[in-house]
Amino acid sequence: MPVSAVFTDVASRVRNWGRWGPDDEIGTLNFIDDAARRRGAASVVSGRAFALGLPLSEAEGIQAGFIEGRVNPTRTMVRVNLPVNADQPDWVCFSEDVLTLATQCATHWDALAHSSYGGVIYNGYPASTVSDDGAARCGIHRLITVVSRGVLLDVARALGHEVLPPGHPISPDDLDAACALAQVALEPGDIVLVRTGQMVHLAAGRRDLIAYTFPSPGLTMETAGWFHAHDVAAVATDTLPFEVIPCQYEDTYLPVHLLHLVEMGMTQGQNWVLDALADDCAADGRYTFLLDATPLPLTAGLGSPLNPVALK
Repeated sequence: MPVSAVFTDVASRVRNWGRWGPDDEIGTLNFIDDAARRRGAASVVSGRAFALGLPLSEAEGIQAGFIEGRVNPTRTMVRVNLPVNADQPDWVCFSEDVLTLATQCATHWDALAHSSYGGVIYNGYPASTVSDDGAARCGIHRLITVVSRGVLLDVARALGHEVLPPGHPISPDDLDAACALAQVALEPGDIVLVRTGQMVHLAAGRRDLIAYTFPSPGLTMETAGWFHAHDVAAVATDTLPFEVIPCQYEDTYLPVHLLHLVEMGMTQGQNWVLDALADDCAADGRYTFLLDATPLPLTAGLGSPLNPVALK
């Protein structure tokens, strides 16, 4: 199916293929240099730390079966107080467990190889570089360290909401409003965290996986140009689909995924827990921090769970 004219126009303006050479596999993460990391370190004032990852358990899982194969975490005990010496069962014992999960079932980064269209992934690599063996190009293991200045753009708070309305399309103007609220100017290599307030649907006592999943506020095709213009290194949100759902245009499916991952080579994250961080930022007026969001070194992986840490 041909893509929309709007998508084609945006794609032509944000494409980064060849920008960092023909062999590049990390895209906009190239913007993170020593200066960006020092800028992140300089943002640390109070020393308060915020974990931004969802808990990993089957009972607390957020997958409701909408995406085939994307299963919630399950943990199985394989040893329970197993003694080293069977003749001395109360001496030295060990317990172990095994974890099974989809790499994108909870808080995660998408690898650039996660999406393709027209037979290619980022930087023009053939989509066939992804096989039953995983991602030969642009796998998540290429993200060796992801540490930079993080910037929270609290779009919900900037627009006067606890949570953005279902299906709210976040616009460049919305992002500008959040920057104004934060009184921050983005710099190359920043990692942007966009808060919609959608995590309210996972709160104890009002947990509703359908409301959390669909319809969902999210980023739009127009914001891809905004991130491109600001040389943003990566973007994460507190929603499951990342982009606005239902999609903006009926003739293009998940266009923001395609723009970010395929055209721009911009790593994107979903299901990040941002509410406590947002409250702290609102309280002290500081919306920047040192962010460590390094994924697991899963060779040839198409994504990775993680527990990012924001240090203020």
